Amino acid sequence: MPDEASLLLYIKNMLGDLIYVNGIIATELIQITENLAAMRHGEEFLENSPCIEEHNQLKQYVLNIVKNYKQTPESFLKDLDKHVLKHLEENE
Repeated sequence: MPDEASLLLYIKNMLGDLIYVNGIIATELIQITENLAAMRHGEEFLENSPCIEEHNQLKQYVLNIVKNYKQTPESFLKDLDKHVLKHLEENE
């Protein structure tokens, strides 16, 4: 039984790590999409587009998912939160 518990804990921690990494990938891909749109169409295009607000909501949603499943270490969550929120502030 202890081996099963160890395996389950290992899998739980691994899934938390994967959710964290995928959260980073998701938020960065959203930012890359915005940057490419700005390069292709200009900043004015983005300013007049509803996409920025929608992207910000998606980024916040991803952060909430990561916070829900990634328990430790807390510094990982703070770093991701700070980085994504910095992007959100840049878009305002």
